[in-house]
Amino acid sequence: MSPLTTFLGRLIGLFLILVALPLVTHRHATVETLTALAHNPPLLFILGMVFLAAGLAIVLTHNIWSGGALPVLVTLVGWVTVIRGVLLLSLSPETLLGLLGTIHFAEFFYLYVFISLAIGAYLTYGGFKPLRYLEKSAEHSTGF
Repeated sequence: MSPLTTFLGRLIGLFLILVALPLVTHRHATVETLTALAHNPPLLFILGMVFLAAGLAIVLTHNIWSGGALPVLVTLVGWVTVIRGVLLLSLSPETLLGLLGTIHFAEFFYLYVFISLAIGAYLTYGGFKPLRYLEKSAEHSTGF
């Protein structure tokens, strides 16, 4: 596995976990914040640029569709982030509010947070697993 895959797995995984955990404890505030955000076009534009830049950074450096679940999942997260950025830049606030209503964000909030948490946990595990594996194989090869 490439060092970039390991790094991105760790980075994205820890980010998703550290963002998802506080969301669980502040459900009502999170739903209100996202609804208010959808009414603020300048902030949506800036957020769209940030998502687009982050997604492109992942996709341009790590567009790997083979080699196991970890590299493919990192690539998928990159593409989803690009798509989110483009949507935030191109959709009107009314359309974004309609989209939140269509996916029943408030009703299935915990499901969406759990999905993020699960992806984060897998990426974190996959990102840190090679390090432990390499340390163990080095111990066996040196005889210690």
